[in-house]
Amino acid sequence: MARYGMVMDMRTCVGCQACMAACSTENQTPFWSEKFRTHVEDKEQGVFPDVRRVQLPRLCMHCENTPCLSACPTGATHMDKNGIVLVNYDRCIGCYACCIACPYDARYAYDGEDVDKERELYGKNVSHEMPHVDKCTFCVQRLAEKLEPACVATCPTHTRIFGDLDDSKSEVHKLARSGKAQPLNQGLGTSPKVFYIPS
Repeated sequence: MARYGMVMDMRTCVGCQACMAACSTENQTPFWSEKFRTHVEDKEQGVFPDVRRVQLPRLCMHCENTPCLSACPTGATHMDKNGIVLVNYDRCIGCYACCIACPYDARYAYDGEDVDKERELYGKNVSHEMPHVDKCTFCVQRLAEKLEPACVATCPTHTRIFGDLDDSKSEVHKLARSGKAQPLNQGLGTSPKVFYIPS
């Protein structure tokens, strides 16, 4: 049993958005509605003339102390044995309580129009057959085949480092324990499993 997590090395992200494209292709996320499981925020820092652009990759933080799980009235939001926070589409009633509870804005509605568009694009090979709340799953289908999440596998600058946080030999474990990598908004007490090395 693993405890999966990710480290984002902000020193290397170039904002190419390959992670977004790979995730959309792998998971049939509704890019046509500009909804993504992962996205890269482009921010300006500083004051002229000392201004720079900073890229901030965002996704579900797969928190240990999950506000979204507590808010879900049906148990659709749950955590698997590896600490990955998932949504059971069959149990999701689309109340969006989990979306409101998530302090990282990492969930979105995969609505009826998105389902129809997905059928139009993918035919019978659809992943989302009914409206529901959607989010990053660390590509559990790929993990089952011993593959990295699509966003990690496609990143050309090795910004995204994925692995077992409890495996002392893994790069993600070493970085998370080094103190270099920190979770976003630690004061929230959610204990995220996604960490960031600042640029």
